[in-house]
Amino acid sequence: MAKECLTATVIVCCAAALGQATPESPIRNVVLIMADDVGYECFGCYGSQQYTTPRIDALARQGVRFTHCYSQPLCTPSRVKLMTGMSNAENYAAFSVLRRDQTTLGQYFQTAGFRTMVAGKWQLLAAEQYNESFRGKGSWPSDTGFDQSCLWQVNVFGKRYWQPLLNVNGRNQQFDQDTYGPDQCTTAITDFISQASDKPFFVYYPMILVHSPFLPTPDSSSRKTKAAQQNFEDMVAYMDVIVGRIVDHLVETGHANDTLVIFTSDNGTHRTLSSRLDGRLIQGGKGLPTDAGTRVPLVAYCPGTVPSGVTCDDLVDFNDFLPTLLSATGIETPTHLEGISFLPQLLGQLGTPRRVMYCYYCPRPERTVPIRFVRSKRWKLYGNGSFFDIQNDVLEQHPVDTQRLRPDAQDAFEELSAAIQASPAKGQSLLEY
Repeated sequence: MAKECLTATVIVCCAAALGQATPESPIRNVVLIMADDVGYECFGCYGSQQYTTPRIDALARQGVRFTHCYSQPLCTPSRVKLMTGMSNAENYAAFSVLRRDQTTLGQYFQTAGFRTMVAGKWQLLAAEQYNESFRGKGSWPSDTGFDQSCLWQVNVFGKRYWQPLLNVNGRNQQFDQDTYGPDQCTTAITDFISQASDKPFFVYYPMILVHSPFLPTPDSSSRKTKAAQQNFEDMVAYMDVIVGRIVDHLVETGHANDTLVIFTSDNGTHRTLSSRLDGRLIQGGKGLPTDAGTRVPLVAYCPGTVPSGVTCDDLVDFNDFLPTLLSATGIETPTHLEGISFLPQLLGQLGTPRRVMYCYYCPRPERTVPIRFVRSKRWKLYGNGSFFDIQNDVLEQHPVDTQRLRPDAQDAFEELSAAIQASPAKGQSLLEY
């Protein structure tokens, strides 16, 4: 049985020199892996018996598994939030765009003396297929703190799976029909880790898998099948294989015990797909602000530093990743970041868990109306006043009558009301600049 989070408090101080690990945390390197379009319901370590994820499940058994991690409901909004440690209300201005004036996790690590690598899906420059008003107005990988890269969808589109078109260290390369894009990105990462250097490294892997189109993988029984649900299940399994490949490489190169591996996902599962979990059917909720669109896996692993078999129920927001990773490696954390470090929880301690999180979601600010909400683990309050007991109404079908609240619900409503009143009501649009 998984151990609960311990109750002692740990104080983790940033090292005086950037890039130096703190005495409390001997973490030297970081590998941050973020899958694309897969909710918590698709993992064995979260109770699924439908999907095959033995390697990620093993990381959960050997590390810490969080049960209340929440992303933005869609890909680019989540990427911008994760990479900058700021809410979408502060810096999200257009779909597929990362504003050039933002400081990213790559830049923090690069400035601190780390070797840096990004591979997988970019979608932050506004490639050729997007609106002319935004095209090319986002950020290039090399300008966001990454020394090396192997990415799909930088300035051109192309295929992402079989016969991919990838941007490798600034140059677009067309690969042959037998090359599988996720394999190419993973090999670029393992090659980067193997490079001789006395510097620590930071790897950010926003995976191409398991986003549509739902196609067979190298491990599928046939390359021709078009069955979306089966192909998706195969893609989840292959995503797991890739995670295992990276972990195995860390072991082989002697980096396993000083490298923090974090696995999560950018948003919920595609809405055309359904999954069974704990006897109930969960319809994919990508793009929706419900749990089906925002509740994602979070597993952390670092043998000898991150305790094994811990399940942590603390609330985690995507804002929290950046301060956590900086603190873990001894890099001074800027005071303007909105997140709360969950490093103490990674070390098996209590820490200072957040009570509520705020979400500002407006994927296409030039034409969509923003959705705002604040939530605790159980309760959720939208900007329009709708109040939900998520624990007993996960699909948000029955708003709670705020005029007739029990004492515990009243306390939660008052706390969330104060939080949403203190949060930004308006975001930004690239058309305003």
